[in-house]
Amino acid sequence: MLEYVSYALVLFSLAMYVVLDGYDLGVGMLSLAARPERRRQYSEIVATAWDANESWIILAGVVLWAGLPGAYAVVLPSVYLPLIVMLISIILRGLGLEMQSAAGGYRRGWALLFGGASLATTLCQGLILGTVLTGPAQRDGTFQGAAFGWFSLYSVLCALGLVAVHLLAGAAWLQDKTEGWSRSGARRTGRFLLLVTAAMAVVLGLTLRSADPQQFHLGQPTRAVFFWLAVAGAAGACAVAWHAFGRRPDWRPFAAVAALIVCGLLGLVAVSVPVVVPPALTVHQAASPHSSELFLVLGVGLSMPFVLAYNIYAWQSFRGKYTAPVESPLPPLRDRAQPPTASHERTGTPRTIMRRTLLIVLGTAAVGVSQDVFGGVADWIDPIGVAVLCCTALAAWITGDRRDERAGYFDATTGAETRS
Repeated sequence: MLEYVSYALVLFSLAMYVVLDGYDLGVGMLSLAARPERRRQYSEIVATAWDANESWIILAGVVLWAGLPGAYAVVLPSVYLPLIVMLISIILRGLGLEMQSAAGGYRRGWALLFGGASLATTLCQGLILGTVLTGPAQRDGTFQGAAFGWFSLYSVLCALGLVAVHLLAGAAWLQDKTEGWSRSGARRTGRFLLLVTAAMAVVLGLTLRSADPQQFHLGQPTRAVFFWLAVAGAAGACAVAWHAFGRRPDWRPFAAVAALIVCGLLGLVAVSVPVVVPPALTVHQAASPHSSELFLVLGVGLSMPFVLAYNIYAWQSFRGKYTAPVESPLPPLRDRAQPPTASHERTGTPRTIMRRTLLIVLGTAAVGVSQDVFGGVADWIDPIGVAVLCCTALAAWITGDRRDERAGYFDATTGAETRS
């Protein structure tokens, strides 16, 4: 039973990631076609919550690694190259985003890096998804395929389909967060992307049976009911999104697109469960031992509310339309009167260095004792003793630094630097 809880946690984390970080990636890709003055605005919209959104893919990876190691062992070596490129793209995307946000004005290089890395990340994720759906070559739970086995026609189609989905989510998010788009422009762009997404979904759905080696059992009544309910929900979400693009309220297109993504994932699960890696690796076969599953479910179950709270706090803090911040000049720094420091600098610096060196040696010794590198010491110093020793060293460090600060041994203010 716990293995299915882990499976549900993986699916929930992936759904949250696709919905939340999907619009981030979509906005990044849309910025490539935007005018320069709009690119900075797009990056500022994404910069408010992109790190919170990406925490879900980390959570999904952790649950997959610890809860379903059999699936992890087969999938990971089959997608090494696109996965590495995806991680590098995520790093470059964050770099471009933060540097663009920190710059005083528009920086073309950082803006193009943000957009290009968003496109590369999405393409790699689509290639990985296509590889998983078509089933990596495996034998007895071990990957047996080639290094470029992830490159296939179906995985390329999945990459293009995921680009369309993320662009659609980004367009819906921009209608909700910006005032720059005209109603007719938002309607035209959103509906065009919706048609492309629907066309890609039909193509991928029709070719999945030939590309996926597992046998689908839609003849089973329960499975068929869930599948067609998901299809009906997706069709309804498409209809709502079609009507809502270019009309108020502005939040409705994104809500419809989020519902469309969730229905698509549920439909995929309905036709494949309990298989996690085609053609036949099931949830039960891929699961870790019961004790690991219990530890994982408790740990993730306790941490997931904090991740959700982080997302909700970010949404609440930056709700409403984006407005450019008003730059206000910083107040001048106060020049505090400093005590004479010449005599202290001569005597205080060696003493501070000696004290810190001694504390580092003691800390290193505490770590060594805790790992029993001296042999037999752990018999008379238990972990509580090691913790008390570390806390004492930390308290001595802080107390010494505060005393030196009061005595004026070191000061980073402008006046002190000038006098020195």
